[in-house]
Amino acid sequence: MSVFITGVAGFIGSNLAGAMLKRGGRVAGFDNLCRGSRANLEQIASDGNFCFEVVDLADLEAYRAALGELHRRDPVTEIWHMAANSDIPAGVADPFVDYRDTFMTTFNTLVLMRELDIPTIAFASSSAIYGDHGDRLLTEDVGPLLPISNYGAMKLSSEAAISAAVESHLRSAFLFRFPNVIGIPATHGVIQDFMKKLRATPENLDVLGDGTQQKGYLHVDDLVEAMLYIRDKADERINYFNIGANDAGVTVRFIAETVVARIAPGATIRYGQGNKGWVGDVPKFSYSIDKLTRLGWRPSMGSEQAIRKAVQQIALQEFGA
Repeated sequence: MSVFITGVAGFIGSNLAGAMLKRGGRVAGFDNLCRGSRANLEQIASDGNFCFEVVDLADLEAYRAALGELHRRDPVTEIWHMAANSDIPAGVADPFVDYRDTFMTTFNTLVLMRELDIPTIAFASSSAIYGDHGDRLLTEDVGPLLPISNYGAMKLSSEAAISAAVESHLRSAFLFRFPNVIGIPATHGVIQDFMKKLRATPENLDVLGDGTQQKGYLHVDDLVEAMLYIRDKADERINYFNIGANDAGVTVRFIAETVVARIAPGATIRYGQGNKGWVGDVPKFSYSIDKLTRLGWRPSMGSEQAIRKAVQQIALQEFGA
């Protein structure tokens, strides 16, 4: 019996697969390689307990055939659904991106779980479901939920579909509401974006917004540990948790200065106007993880420490030094 991970070749999926294999389990995964890559799986590809296929999860018939065959060979006990569009601005430019890669992959996964009698799902949700509540502390029971990006809207729609599936056919669900997650293998995000800009123009770094945007950042190592901890300890039919750093976060200005100091000391940082980097950007939020700490888990790093560690790691990934 094995665990199945969607989006397994992506940033979080590949880290999760590695952690599960270290626990001694069998792991299978699909990815369409739209944002993930085979390179992200290099360290686990040769593991005899790991199985990977390229499958488009938005194509229900292709997904049904591949998962059905996998399930017949080695019954899947639970699905960790990490597949999604991770580029918020791309979803603003083309709303079908989030509909297809986030919501339809969730909907199709639930359809097949019903057909194959797979009882448990763990879902990568997001703080983006809450919308912009200003300085209000975001606890799991905050409402109304009014996301301001298509990304957040499709994550919230996915949560709703999972909730309905628990009522009809699932035994249990785990909804992990992610903050900004950083680390390697980096496929997107503010740190990598800044480094790519500095590669093109080492003298200047242009920043979207005025740099006052402030959010919590969690290293992927802590994120994976938290997800596995929740899966082990939480026992409701629907278990929903904010996962994040236990602090007020850091500003974009801090991130820009940290990247410049590492990659191009002396470069001029040029900030834009306003406190939003793009349409759908929530410029500031305070994220409560009190529910998770009551369960017994705390992050090993705060936002500032996580940023510093990720900057070093991504610099090695991007520049080799």
